[in-house]
Amino acid sequence: MPKHYSLISNVNMLKPHQFKLSLLIVLFLTLGNSVASLAAELKYTLSMPEPHTHYFKVEAELSGAKKKYVDFTLPVWAPGSYLVREFAKNVESFKATDKEGKALRAEKIDKNTWRVYSDRTDVVKASYDVYAYELSVRTSYLDASHGYVNGTSIFMYPEGYQDQKGTLIVKPYSGWSKVSTGLNSTGKFTYTFPNYDILADSPLEIGNHEVYTFTAAGVPHEVAMYGEGNYDATRLMADMQKITEEAIKVMGELPVDRYVFIVHNLQRGGGGLEHLNSTTLQTSRWNYGSESAYNGFLGLVAHEYFHLWNVKRLRPEALGPFDYNNENYTRLLWVSEGITSYYDDLIVRRAGFRSPEAYLGTVAGSINSVENTPGNKIQPVAEASFDAWIKYYRRNENSNNAEVSYYTKGGVLGSLLNMEIMEATKGEKNLDDVMRYMYQRYYKKMGRGFRESEIKEAIESISGRSMDAFFRDYVNGTQSPDYNKFYDAAGLKLVNANEGSNAINWGASTYLSDGKLMVRGVNRGSSAWDGGLNVSDEVLAINGWRVGDDLDRFIANLNVGDTAQVLISRDGKLQTLAIKMVKDTSVRYQFVRVENPTPEQDKIYNTWLAISNS
Repeated sequence: MPKHYSLISNVNMLKPHQFKLSLLIVLFLTLGNSVASLAAELKYTLSMPEPHTHYFKVEAELSGAKKKYVDFTLPVWAPGSYLVREFAKNVESFKATDKEGKALRAEKIDKNTWRVYSDRTDVVKASYDVYAYELSVRTSYLDASHGYVNGTSIFMYPEGYQDQKGTLIVKPYSGWSKVSTGLNSTGKFTYTFPNYDILADSPLEIGNHEVYTFTAAGVPHEVAMYGEGNYDATRLMADMQKITEEAIKVMGELPVDRYVFIVHNLQRGGGGLEHLNSTTLQTSRWNYGSESAYNGFLGLVAHEYFHLWNVKRLRPEALGPFDYNNENYTRLLWVSEGITSYYDDLIVRRAGFRSPEAYLGTVAGSINSVENTPGNKIQPVAEASFDAWIKYYRRNENSNNAEVSYYTKGGVLGSLLNMEIMEATKGEKNLDDVMRYMYQRYYKKMGRGFRESEIKEAIESISGRSMDAFFRDYVNGTQSPDYNKFYDAAGLKLVNANEGSNAINWGASTYLSDGKLMVRGVNRGSSAWDGGLNVSDEVLAINGWRVGDDLDRFIANLNVGDTAQVLISRDGKLQTLAIKMVKDTSVRYQFVRVENPTPEQDKIYNTWLAISNS
């Protein structure tokens, strides 16, 4: 709470004249910044005169502030990608001038802030170069073929003016004719923004890319395609339209009047990042020729588009307004990312691109992935959400043993919640109703993010059931669900195809390096883990026989209970490990329908899997 609020926090203790004075002080303090902001003007100019050098040139001009000094700050992270990336490391040649071009003294005061001593001059111009050569959905990139901008890695903001509206002028490299962005255009390559959040959240694709369009729910959608690919543009636009319309059906409305997809078709690539009215997607340029890869791309489209609601509007309380200088912690990424992952597969199914059987195979595959991850027994998914800043994007050789993905497990929990709601309401309601309820209540009516307890309360409100045990055991705990208890609602049963198997769990992944068989990873609870095999050990022999790329052949001849003598080199010293083979307890679940499902089970099955009864 701002300090000046304390002046009237004990209003009953104030005399009338004291209350009036305090109220005037509060109004002065709260409106002062707004008045100053109204008087100021903010303009950015982005140019790229030598794109082959990978440097963007940026000028940020603040007019009307007339302050003793102005601090210009570059964010340390990109919303939607929860890692401090230290974008300031790419900034060079920071300079400042007044409106006549006279140099103003400037100094760097911390890792990502430059202070300009403006001496109350009317105009402060900060100029700097940014090296941009990391082509990901969360960073910026510039080369001789195109430019791609993520705002937080390029645009500094003047401290105290984050709510200031402004103008962005883009000066594309000579011969480049197109700019695609979600920002509002007021002229050729000139754009406006209502505040820094919108500028930072509106990526730009600059170059000579292909631009296609389609309409969904009466709203124009632009698709900027950078790079060649084996896509059929007509088919792709029609299919993306189907995906977006199915997503809109979930939430009941489309809260934008324009949407932009930026697609990077690369030799190798994958992933996406959501923005308020746009997204950036990366994919292999040849993915469009395979049905499974093509449907995978449509799933990526569905995932990032569904973020238009879930994250960008319906959001955890911690995710906005953003603190661009520090981590923004939340235990709810399993909702924001995981439930979105649940919906991306479901939307592809509802749009008709995947059969019910294929969709169920995907759901079972996600369950297998979670249950076969040792870290699932160690890290609750709520903790995985909170620790994303230090763990999810910084995986090491032990991550699989200590962590669980809030994407995958969150998606599995979304499926279970859907089953719980459908069973409780006899198929009349499902997770869609929870998402709409949350969206209407917290985003539209209350204008704020939701708290940890409120997603649970919403599910309880829709289902009419207590969710105490679910959140205790599966969200904040590491207990494995009784999956069949949930999926019986749809007349489905998960059968473990590995049941009865006597396979061993060797548990060490290896790779060849200069002819040496090196250990890359060791799974918790496996033979190798219990036997003391370490990452970076060189495996030389098993039971006296030299091994190389034929390790699997030796392992295949071992049985549960056998003890193998494994000769290794660890830091140059030879030693032998006696490794006892333990049973493989991994699961390989598959869905089967129960015999003679009840009418209610049939109803839930058909509703969930979007199977028409006609």
